[in-house]
Order: sequence, then structure tokens, then C-alpha cells
Amino acid sequence: MDTLLSSEGDSQRTQYPYVTGTSIIAIKYKDGILMAADMGGSYGSTIRYKSVERLKQVGKHSLIGASGEISDFQEILKYLDDLILHDNMWDDGNSLGPKEVHNYLTRVMYNRRNKFDPLWNSLVIGGVKNGQKYLGSVSMIGVHYEDDHLATGFGNHLARPILREEWREDLSFEEGVKLLEKCMRNLLYRDRSAVNKLQIAKITEEGLTVSQPYSLKTFWNFAAFQNPTVGAAGSW
Repeated sequence: MDTLLSSEGDSQRTQYPYVTGTSIIAIKYKDGILMAADMGGSYGSTIRYKSVERLKQVGKHSLIGASGEISDFQEILKYLDDLILHDNMWDDGNSLGPKEVHNYLTRVMYNRRNKFDPLWNSLVIGGVKNGQKYLGSVSMIGVHYEDDHLATGFGNHLARPILREEWREDLSFEEGVKLLEKCMRNLLYRDRSAVNKLQIAKITEEGLTVSQPYSLKTFWNFAAFQNPTVGAAGSW
């Protein structure tokens, strides 16, 4: 029986994320931006999907990566498609750059937060326009900032220390990829939601390239991996 408190017209919101992606790692390098993500989609603690693409092009100059709820990321991509279409309709010779896309997404995320209907994602936006490299992040409640290297999810704890230690402004493409792979390997060892299937995207003034999915070489015979409970108080 329908009541004023419970009816078919109740609004349905994403109260809890269901299928989620884990960390995004992004850096500036000599010629542009590099961004890495694995392709896992976790249903709770189960890695249900292993071919989820979380790196997407936005317009001519920008690249976006997303952690968090996959369906909400798909909704964000619809918003961005509408934004780019509307911008192209002006046909004025100009196009939105990564800074404009980042500012737009900060407003979207903060607006949805204020409606108590957040999009459950942490986003990284990077790109190059007019020779200027740009890299910014925005959280599900609209907290946003720019930096030379960024990470979301567990990457904030496990990859940022590596980036602070080893990143430099004049990294070559090969050095940048090697650094990202080191971060992703570290996450693979320590993040249960990470999978050994990743993509790395590169965006420069010449355009965007996303690598084919590939796996990293790993080593699992560390002593701590062989018997992780040695010396642990109260272990079985």
C-alpha cells in the first residue's frame, strides 16, 4: 500500500557504490601528460570485471580518468559529451581545454554533493593546450586542486610517496612510463582491488594515444608474501 512516505515516485540515488574501479595515477612529463589505470571492476570485494576502460578522451585537448562507481563515471561521460557538443556548435575556432573541463567538473561534483546525490567518483583531468600542460583532480564532494602528479584511491597512499621521490619535470616518455609502471606494480602487490591488466594514456599537443591493455612482470616470492603471519601477535 502506497503512502506519502513510500511510493513508486520515490527518488532513487546511488547510496552506495556497487561496481567500482580503483586507483588512477597521472603525471606531467616533458611533452605532456601520462595517465595509468588498471581495468578491474570490483563488485564489492569480488573483482567481477577485468576489461573496464577508465581512461577517456574529452574534446581535442583533454583526458579524464576515474576511480569509483563505474555507472556514475558513465553518467559523467554523458555530461562531457553534451558539453563538448555544445562547445563545437559555436564553431568559433576555439575549443575547451583541460582547465575548462576541470572547472566544469568541480561545479558538477559540488552541485550533486549539495543535492545529497553525489557522483561516487574521484576524477583526474589532464591535457595540453597552447603548449601549457594541465593536471587537476576533483573528489566526489567537489574538493579540487592541481599538481604535477596525482593519484586517487589507494594510490594516494602507496603511489604518491614514490612520485614525490622520483618525479621530475623533464621526464622523457620512456622514463614516465617506467615510473607509472613502478607505481602500478606497487598497487598490484598491496591493493586487493587491483588487477594485472592496465592501460597508459599519453596526451600531447599532437593528440591522445591510449595503449593496448598489457600486464606487468611481477615477483611474488618475497619472504613477507610467503608467510605473512610470521611474528604477528594472535595469528593462526
